[in-house]
Amino acid sequence: MPFLHPSGGAVYHLRAWRYGKTLWPDFHSRVRAWLAAWPPETDHLVLVGPSGGYALDAGFLARFSRLTVLEPDRLACRLLEHSFPHSRFRFDTNFDLAKADGFHLLAKRYPDAAFLFCNLLGQQLVGQEAGFDRQAWLADLEPAIAGRAWASWHDLVSTPRAPDSMEAIGLERAEPLDALLGRYWKGGDLAIHDHESDGLVLEAPRQYAIWALRPGQYHLVEWLAFT
Repeated sequence: MPFLHPSGGAVYHLRAWRYGKTLWPDFHSRVRAWLAAWPPETDHLVLVGPSGGYALDAGFLARFSRLTVLEPDRLACRLLEHSFPHSRFRFDTNFDLAKADGFHLLAKRYPDAAFLFCNLLGQQLVGQEAGFDRQAWLADLEPAIAGRAWASWHDLVSTPRAPDSMEAIGLERAEPLDALLGRYWKGGDLAIHDHESDGLVLEAPRQYAIWALRPGQYHLVEWLAFT
């Protein structure tokens, strides 16, 4: 059930309630700055996996006259409406992105839209089956929506070890994951959970920030944007 899904649902909403005004504001401010600097030239935005919209803001959403939401968690849909009462959302709770051709189907279904992947690409997906090949799935993203405006923030790794630096950085292209980790964690042992989302559009500029999801859990997040 999406409401009990490990990448969202009840647990995530409870964390948002508990940490949304303490641990999360710095990271969410970074997300909103990223969004403010992303100018897709379309009036239709598809929000893919926004949950309750905790990282979004009304000013950004007001730039679009059409807002489509792909979100399987029905409680998240209600929370999104509650948080942004002046935005009119069209919800699609049944679209299955976790297919080998999911991104091609997405582009075909919404031919005039820009796409915002809201911390989705590094998560376990609703409908994801055993043996799901995440690297092959992600490799299909760029060719499937080539020429379209899209942006994503997504987890690269998570770890219980606090980083030595919380500074947001920008790079002109991707670098090996070990080198990137070395920018934030200096020496010593580092036990990580790999979210298997690195390697997207290697030659494109990107930005990074740390998200303290909860005490003792830190996520290194990557941001990509194309217009």
